[in-house]
Amino acid sequence: MDASRLHGIFAPVTTPFAAWPNDAVDLAAFGANVRALIAQGVHGIVIAGSTGEAAMLDEGERAALATAARREGPADRLVILGCGGESTRVVVARTRAAQAVGVDAALVVAPHYYANAMSTALLRTHYLRVADASPIPVILYNIPKYAHFALSAELVGELAQHPNVIGIKDSSGDLAMLGGYLTSQSATFSVLTGAGGLLLEGLEAGARGGILAVADFAAPLALEVYARMAQRDRAGALAAQEPLRVFAKTIVAEGGVPAVKAAVDAVGMVGGACRGPLEALSGSAHAAVAALLAKEGAAVG
Repeated sequence: MDASRLHGIFAPVTTPFAAWPNDAVDLAAFGANVRALIAQGVHGIVIAGSTGEAAMLDEGERAALATAARREGPADRLVILGCGGESTRVVVARTRAAQAVGVDAALVVAPHYYANAMSTALLRTHYLRVADASPIPVILYNIPKYAHFALSAELVGELAQHPNVIGIKDSSGDLAMLGGYLTSQSATFSVLTGAGGLLLEGLEAGARGGILAVADFAAPLALEVYARMAQRDRAGALAAQEPLRVFAKTIVAEGGVPAVKAAVDAVGMVGGACRGPLEALSGSAHAAVAALLAKEGAAVG
């Protein structure tokens, strides 16, 4: 695939787990969730991202999830797998494993355990080695909340010239930072926002879509913003955007993965248990998420 396909609304799906001590990935529930999201019209599925509890998954689970998503997703919907890791070797191995099960592209967060050592030079070398070796296209992933640093616009501009680097997901929630990345957007490099609360503004600035946690439980609203902006109907887009701002702040940013999973449950899919040490929301907190979705007009089921 190339950057021409990297546009639209993508759901970074949650990973349903059985309750402790079983703690296994529920592949049947995962497949059902993917089918539901595809039916709602998302342009693609992202597996093993931050919302998918990537840090909790082993290599076999990543492959099983990717295989299930590819099986459920028609060829015109992208399947993207989080392949970031703390060593260049691990990342390259993950891209090769992803290619073997039919994944379209790899989403690669920067190594960040040794954050203080991650100079621009080291990050450049890391990403270039990954891009050279990966059998599938690479999408950069900027998420300062978890990496504790941001990819510079200058570095992204350099990496965007590599023929196997086709885009970036920016989850900074900083429109100025997004704007810096947009200077590198081209026919071969697409910029996507990861900030559901700023989807309208990101599209208005020139982003070609978003990989959005809010799309896991409010895909119709995100798709409405995207469609209305394509039609240059800003008023219509704004009407759909307003509840997304509430969801992005209260459920995604403040509640994190447990709250996103509660929201997935509330709209009739399977959020499931979190993998320890994360814990699912209490009954009252779970009910509060459902009440917020209903209040803001999401399709609670």
